[in-house]
Amino acid sequence: MWKPALIVLLLAATIALPFALRPKQQAVSRADDRLVVITPHNEAIRQEFARAFALWYRERTGRTVAIDWRLIGGTSEIARFIEGEYAASFQNHWVNTLHHPWSNEVLNGFSNGRLPADASVEAREAREAFLASQVGCGIDLFFGGGAYDFIRQAQAGRLVDSGIVQKHPEWFNEAVIPRTFAGEEYWDTGGRWVGVVLGSFGIVANGDSLHRLGIGQIPRRWEDLRDPRFIGEIALADPTKSGSSAKAFENVVQQQMQKHLLALQTARPAVTSAELERQAVAEGWTEGMRLLQAIGANARYFTDSAQKVPVDVAAGDCAAGMCIDFYGRQQQEAVRRRGGDDRVSYVSAEGGAVASVDPIALMRGAPNPAAARAFIEFTLSMEGQKLWNLRPGTPGGPAYFALRRLPVRKDFYALPGIETLRSDPEELPYAGADQLIYRPAWTGKLFRELSFAIRVMCLDTQPELKRAWRALADAGMPPEALAVFQDISAVDYEAANGRIKAALTSKNKVDEIRLAGELAAHFRRQYLRAEELAKAGR
Repeated sequence: MWKPALIVLLLAATIALPFALRPKQQAVSRADDRLVVITPHNEAIRQEFARAFALWYRERTGRTVAIDWRLIGGTSEIARFIEGEYAASFQNHWVNTLHHPWSNEVLNGFSNGRLPADASVEAREAREAFLASQVGCGIDLFFGGGAYDFIRQAQAGRLVDSGIVQKHPEWFNEAVIPRTFAGEEYWDTGGRWVGVVLGSFGIVANGDSLHRLGIGQIPRRWEDLRDPRFIGEIALADPTKSGSSAKAFENVVQQQMQKHLLALQTARPAVTSAELERQAVAEGWTEGMRLLQAIGANARYFTDSAQKVPVDVAAGDCAAGMCIDFYGRQQQEAVRRRGGDDRVSYVSAEGGAVASVDPIALMRGAPNPAAARAFIEFTLSMEGQKLWNLRPGTPGGPAYFALRRLPVRKDFYALPGIETLRSDPEELPYAGADQLIYRPAWTGKLFRELSFAIRVMCLDTQPELKRAWRALADAGMPPEALAVFQDISAVDYEAANGRIKAALTSKNKVDEIRLAGELAAHFRRQYLRAEELAKAGR
């Protein structure tokens, strides 16, 4: 009889042990105020900001505050979650409070910031009702991620003016936080979102893996990742799942557009600038997509999580990868901290990365708007800004983790003696000489279309893409086969603005699915043909 009892006891202990050993935490409900924040930020950022804000908040209000972090994935996943939650919440408001019938017109109209002139009366009434309401999703703040998703949320009406621009006008000017820099927006004129920290993109690499591949130099340009010696060695994230990855790929395309424009202006000075720009944008899109196609052909995988890229590079599973700067720096920091090893490096892509912002925003219907506004103010104060790039333990710095990020405030970099306290004193984002200038008119309205094109060209066709690229490399890149491989006319600039945009903006989701299938099949046939030609030419 003792054996069954022992088995039951052991099973009970197995279940109870993780709960017994987990770190003790103060319950969120015990604090005077509770703040619900949805974020893609990592644990180090969450811990340092929660600790510092609690002290800052108590000094100013005499109250305690606890942050309830909501973690569901990257920025794209957060955006989809928020969209669904507001749709459900507004449906409840529309049906049970306003006593109107629910319909597709209402669903499509209430969050549409660009209702067409011929929109139905029902759709317009729904939009007006939503903007006049305090419909919420149980979340106070959206903290972190690219500006693109915040702009979309603001247009939809899910973000509201926090009042921070009116409260601190001395912060929002060219000397502190410029409205725009290098073509990027740094805060919303309506106060619905503000950038709190900068992010750019670059290449994380493993020195040991580079040596194994016979590559003597750390890759510093996006073009370096095209090298066929990297076949199966590049770590990439899926741009349809990762907002930061999509932005990095957009930077690649924008750099090619800028290069073409400068070359055309030099070669044809008598031609009107508008005509040259149109040509440069179309040609640059083609060159950028071909470069991404080659990098994608070198990929080991396309992961759903951008944070996986530097982790796998550090482990030696991949030789290099494209990532946002702080992911690369933090992994470099982690490797050094564990054993003083310098095998992991991170470099910003030369001339190919613009510094964009990670914003913060107050959500419509926030449960605790007062505490939420205080958190926004803290992140933009010098106390909050110092957390991003001071070394742990320095005055005003983080307590435990070097966050290795770049503050948005210009005046931070001019503080007396600050360079001796910083984690990355050599990084001066407002002083770059070889600066990529982001031009929203070129690709800003094609952000989703670009990611979709990369998906059908590289992700959905990975086996065929890799086989064709390897065959081309083995054959010495024969011109005829390479020309077939590099034919991106199905997803060129005209197609992105036409057929692809129409499918992605269609109210019928089937249109997008159908086009994805057609384009993937097209590229599979194309890659198979390129492989055949390459093998025949050897």
